[in-house]
Amino acid sequence: MTQSLKGTKPWNPYWAGALSGLLLVASVWGAGKFFGASTSFVRSAGMIEKSLDAQRVQQVEYFLKTIPKIDWQWMFVAGILVGSLVSSRLSGTFRLQSTPDMWRARFGASVPKRASVAFIGGVIAMFGARLAGG
Repeated sequence: MTQSLKGTKPWNPYWAGALSGLLLVASVWGAGKFFGASTSFVRSAGMIEKSLDAQRVQQVEYFLKTIPKIDWQWMFVAGILVGSLVSSRLSGTFRLQSTPDMWRARFGASVPKRASVAFIGGVIAMFGARLAGG
């Protein structure tokens, strides 16, 4: 492991999970809002499509009730990205790699194979999240 910027080791996942749980409780108690990410991806797709063809987005039934816009939930997802980057930089664990070490050891270093499996897994996870209403 490389030396971190602050000389600390990676965060304990149990503490990070507990802090996330406390943040969820504070969010529900203070704002009445639950964490969620899948709606933000749908809204992002809607915002991209709206920039290309605004008329088409206005005809999609889903976007008639949920206008594609940047809201607290979209900012929450953006915050996950930024927070992950900051956390990995502070712990000294940040690195760019095309395939994770564990994947490479088990399945080889094929980037197209890894990308295909990651894409399919993402589609299945997003389908399940949307099916569950979250």
